[in-house]
Amino acid sequence: MSLKRHFELMADYNRWMNGNLYQVAAELPAQVLKESRGAYFGSILGTFNHIMVGDIIWLRRFSRHSMGLKSLEAIEALPVIISLEQILYHDFAELREAREEIDGIIVEFAREATEEHFEVPLSCRNTRGVLSTRRFGFLVQHFFNHQTHHRGQVTTLLTQLGLDPGVTDLLALIPEVGDE
Repeated sequence: MSLKRHFELMADYNRWMNGNLYQVAAELPAQVLKESRGAYFGSILGTFNHIMVGDIIWLRRFSRHSMGLKSLEAIEALPVIISLEQILYHDFAELREAREEIDGIIVEFAREATEEHFEVPLSCRNTRGVLSTRRFGFLVQHFFNHQTHHRGQVTTLLTQLGLDPGVTDLLALIPEVGDE
C-alpha cells in the first residue's frame, strides 16, 4: 500500500474518531469537560484543545512544504499557537465546530498530497525554535500518531466517567481486500 493511501485512511480515521469522541463528550456538562482529571493536559477539554493545537502546528508547517498544497491554504487563518497547553476554545460547541473544519482540511490534504510530496524533505522549527529537516512522509505519520495517542487519553477519561466511546480501532475502517 502506498503512503498516500495510508494517509487517506488515517485522515478518514481521524475524522471518524473525532466525530465519535466529540459526540460522546457532548453528553457531559461543560463543567465536567473542564474539570482536571489528572491527565497530561488536565481535562477532557484541555486534551481536545491540545490535539487541536498540535494539528494546527503541524498543518502550518506542512503548508510551507516546498511543493505547495492548496488544501492547506486555509491554515493560515487559524489561531496563532503560543503554547502546547493553549486553550483555543473554552466553549465545547465552538471547539467541536473548529474540529470538524480542521478534519475536513486534513481529509483534503491527504487526498491532494502525492507520493512525491512524501519523499521530499521538509525543514521546520520545533516549538523551541530548533531547526530540523526530515522526510515529509515521516512527519505526516507523526502527525497522525500524535492525534491517536491523545485521543486514547480522551477515551480513557470518558470511560472513567462511565461513558462508552465505542469501537476505537483503526481496523474498523480498514477495508476488506477487494472492497478497496
